[in-house]
Amino acid sequence: MGIRWVTLVGGLFTDGMTHRASVHPTTVAAEHPYVLERAFNTFDPENVDRLYEADALFVPRPGHPTAGPDRIPAHRDFLALRVPIRVAPRHTYVSGDLALLIVDRVVEDRAAHGGQVRIAGTATDVARRGNDGFWRYVIDNPFGTADGPEQTGRPTGVGPADAAAGPT
Repeated sequence: MGIRWVTLVGGLFTDGMTHRASVHPTTVAAEHPYVLERAFNTFDPENVDRLYEADALFVPRPGHPTAGPDRIPAHRDFLALRVPIRVAPRHTYVSGDLALLIVDRVVEDRAAHGGQVRIAGTATDVARRGNDGFWRYVIDNPFGTADGPEQTGRPTGVGPADAAAGPT
């Protein structure tokens, strides 16, 4: 019988093996925001991107949508802060294979750069149930109705690139 070394890290047991945390899509539309929360909190942009359709739209800053492979760098920018997200779904409206998700969310804690970060708002998202029965984002708009620079003529200062600069 061999001995297996197990360590307690952050309240979780680990056997020292390194492998990517796996987060899978859900078959329940109302659970989709919680699945995103789990994926986001792995700080792995590819894990997060698995919850999107191939050509889905992600709006990392108001007025600045990204789609397809450009989502990965946008996710990486958010995740580089190393600050977890908390979600609180407000409404889920499902019609056939489409769902409108209205979700309060906050990214708040001390960031990797040492400064305090708080990015909060209400997301307005659209998800679609695929042929496999799993829900994925078609549109992920974490800032909801927040004005973008083209609507107001001024920078918004609410995106992750602004928070990554550190405290002011």
